[in-house]
Amino acid sequence: MPRKNNCMRNLGWLADTIFLLGLGGCLVMISLHCFIGFGACVAPMMDWTDHHYRTLARLISKHSWLYTEMLAAETIVHQKDNLDRFLAYSPDQHPIVLQIGGSNIESLAKATELANTYCYDEINLNCGCPSPKVAGHGCFGVSLMLNPKFVAEAMSAIAASTNVPVSVKCRIGVDDHDSYHELCDFIYQVSSLSPTKHFIIHSRKALLNGISPAENRSIPPLKYEYFYGLLRDFPDLTFTINGGITSVDEVSAAREAGAHGVMVGRAAYNNPWHILGHVDATIYGTPRCGLTRRQVLEKYLAYGDSELGKYGHKPTVRDIVKPLLHLFHSEPGNGLWKRKADAAFRNCTTIESFFEETLVAIPDSVLDSPVAEPPPGRGDLFANIHNLLPPSYRKREEAVTICA
Repeated sequence: MPRKNNCMRNLGWLADTIFLLGLGGCLVMISLHCFIGFGACVAPMMDWTDHHYRTLARLISKHSWLYTEMLAAETIVHQKDNLDRFLAYSPDQHPIVLQIGGSNIESLAKATELANTYCYDEINLNCGCPSPKVAGHGCFGVSLMLNPKFVAEAMSAIAASTNVPVSVKCRIGVDDHDSYHELCDFIYQVSSLSPTKHFIIHSRKALLNGISPAENRSIPPLKYEYFYGLLRDFPDLTFTINGGITSVDEVSAAREAGAHGVMVGRAAYNNPWHILGHVDATIYGTPRCGLTRRQVLEKYLAYGDSELGKYGHKPTVRDIVKPLLHLFHSEPGNGLWKRKADAAFRNCTTIESFFEETLVAIPDSVLDSPVAEPPPGRGDLFANIHNLLPPSYRKREEAVTICA
C-alpha cells in the first residue's frame, strides 16, 4: 500500500478567513473564500525560486502559487538525513508546489515519499528543462517528452507515493518533434496512463543542440495557439500557460481567453513589486491593503537574520539579500542602491547592518508608497487566439476506427 501523509488536498487557498489545523504534524490552511482555480503562479527557476525568494514573494502576494526550484530526486534520496536544507519552508508559503526532476522511477517515488513530511500542496515533475546537464547528460527534463509512456509510469509512481495532486511541466515539443499532434500524443498518453490531470505548458519548444538554456527561453517562437488547442481538445484536464507573460494585464488576458492558470517566470523575479504586488487584487479579487516596501523589508529583516548561517556558513548575507536586488526596479535610487549593496556584501555580517548601509539610497517616498497602478501590458495578447488554433487532435484509436 502506498504511504500517505495525511496532508489535506489543497483546493485553491483563496481565503478572506484562514484557519490553521494540525494534520499529521502539518499546518494546513483551509480557505473559506470561493475556489477560483489556479490563478497566477510563479515559475520554478533554478537558483532563483529558493526559500529566500519565496519568502519575499509571499510577503508581497498572499495568494500566488509558489513553485520550488527543481530538486533532483537523487539529491533528495541521498540527502534523506539532511532534508530540511532542501525541503523545509515556512507555513505561510502555502500554496506551494515541489518540483522534482529525474529519470529513475524508484528515486522519483522515494523522493516523493520523503517529501510527504513537508506537506507540499502539489508534486510537479519537470519535463521541460533544456539544460545540457539535465536534458543531455542527466537524461531527464525536456528529454522525457520523447518517452511519454515512461513519464506516465513515473507519474503513477509519484502519485502512489503521496496524497496530494500531481502535475507535469513540459514544453510544446523537442527539436523536430514539435507538431501539435505530437504534443497531444504526449498529453493523451500521460493523462490516460497515469493520474496526471494538470499540465503546465511552456509555449515554446526546446532545442537541445547548439543553444543555451537562456536562448531556449527566447529563440524558439511562442505558439500560444498550441496551448489553447489543448484546452479545446482535452476539456477534462487542467492547463496552466507559461512562457513570455510579463504583466498582470497579460495574466488577466490569458485567463479571459480560457487558461485555467497562468505561470509567470522571470518577470516576477526581476520586478516582484509591480508584478506580484497586483496579483491578489487583480487576479484573486482581494481588497488592496496598502502594503509598502518598508513594511515588506521590516518583515524580511526578521526572517533574514533568523536564517543567516543556519547551515554552517550558509546562507550568507548575499544569499538572503539576492531576491531583494530587484525590489526597487525602475525606481529613483535603484542604481545607487545596487552599488551600495555590492560594497556592503564585503563587510556586512547581518541583514540589519546591510539595510543600514544601503537603504539610505532609496527615497522615503519610494519606501512608503503602496503599489502603484500596474504597468501596461499586452492586454490584447490573446485577442485573436481562437482563430489561430491548429486542427483538432484525433486520438490514434479514433483515427483507426474512422479508417476502418
